[in-house]
Amino acid sequence: MATRLITPSRPSKKKTTIGFVNLGCSKNQVDSEIMLGTLVTDGFALTDDPKKAEVVIINTCGFIEEAKQESIDTIIAHGKLKESGSCRVLIAAGCLAQRYQGDLLKQLPELDGVVGTGEFGKIAEICRNLLAPKKRQQRLWISEPPYLYDADAPRLRLGKSHSAYVKIAEGCNRNCAFCAIPLMRGKQKSRPVESIVAEAKRLASEGVKEINLISQDTVNYGVDLGLRQGLTTLLRELVKVKDLHWIRPFYLYPQQVSDELLDLYAGEEKITKYIDMPLQHINDRMLKRMHRLGDRAAIASLVDRIRTRIPGVTFRTAFIVGFPGETEQEFEELRSYVEEAEFDRVAVFLYSDEEDTPAVGLDEKVERAIMDERRNEILAIQEEIASAKGQALIGSVMEVLVEGISEETELLLEGRHEGLAPEIDGVVYINDGSASAGEIVKVEITDAALYDLVGHIVT
Repeated sequence: MATRLITPSRPSKKKTTIGFVNLGCSKNQVDSEIMLGTLVTDGFALTDDPKKAEVVIINTCGFIEEAKQESIDTIIAHGKLKESGSCRVLIAAGCLAQRYQGDLLKQLPELDGVVGTGEFGKIAEICRNLLAPKKRQQRLWISEPPYLYDADAPRLRLGKSHSAYVKIAEGCNRNCAFCAIPLMRGKQKSRPVESIVAEAKRLASEGVKEINLISQDTVNYGVDLGLRQGLTTLLRELVKVKDLHWIRPFYLYPQQVSDELLDLYAGEEKITKYIDMPLQHINDRMLKRMHRLGDRAAIASLVDRIRTRIPGVTFRTAFIVGFPGETEQEFEELRSYVEEAEFDRVAVFLYSDEEDTPAVGLDEKVERAIMDERRNEILAIQEEIASAKGQALIGSVMEVLVEGISEETELLLEGRHEGLAPEIDGVVYINDGSASAGEIVKVEITDAALYDLVGHIVT
């Protein structure tokens, strides 16, 4: 599990075992890694076997209805370990915990503690408090978010040793009508440039080749620090970090994207030619109803500008279908734009009511069956586009970061080129040649599936 050795600060003795479950997005993953690092440094031991864990922590997600239900189901399933396993303490942390707080304790009596998004740094103290011999009493640890870790925070990374997520800010100042993130994560708060660069240097020294910059609103990074072009300023410093090969910013809101930023993308080899920009819709009335800035003309112009200034860019976006009031004509406009724009990657989300968001009170709710049909239509169009783009790459040679033995078969290696982000995009299967995980090799593409490529190493 770990890619970095963290030495416990306490004397050697029988350690309390922790079982940890991470749910949700990459931002949650970083929070989990910080909590894990804090716990190990404080003398706890980790176990991959939930039945052996004396403390079980579920880092929950509360973004959409399906994610909330998964979090609740996971809590209930692990609560049963109090009877069938070693579990003495069950904790719910993260977004769902921050949002529903005491309601979770009432509805899920198996919970001992609820830890909000502003209290991650106290997780070891919280565990010891709940383990203390006394009459059982459910407890809340909730404070105003956000919590920001710094470069010196102990961290036990999950996933590949050569790729890491770096959270550059927390919270969000936007007011999108469908989104509950500001309710769970608070207003935006950015980490200082120096702290992020120091973390990047440490990760590079540990063998990390790719850092993925994440936040709720990456293009708005540094506004709260008084930086006018914060993301550009940060990237200019990060490209100086020795031994980093790729720097990949995620989640650019489609405003405040300057030519200076795009030219930096185009001119710096370390910055991946990869834009992750959720557009959400293209119809003017829908965008306004969603409380999104800009209109169709501005979005189309921005997409063209990005493609002009960053030759060969991979463009990933996301849309919401079934937002309250979305008519068949407005959906048709979105569907036609997806067909016309030919994005490289498209995610499609179904609208869901989220308590306390502006969209909850809107009328003209769209039926679930209609939403499913609309999503399937867009995905079918995107599959054709993706297939054609994959076929066009046959015969090309590209740099590939090797991930290791393929999850599909031990007979293949798999990796990613710079247009493939970790976990959310496809892979490159390597069927001839040898390389180690974390190595960067040249691969000639010989075949293409829907979102994946096949090739062999060229020397």
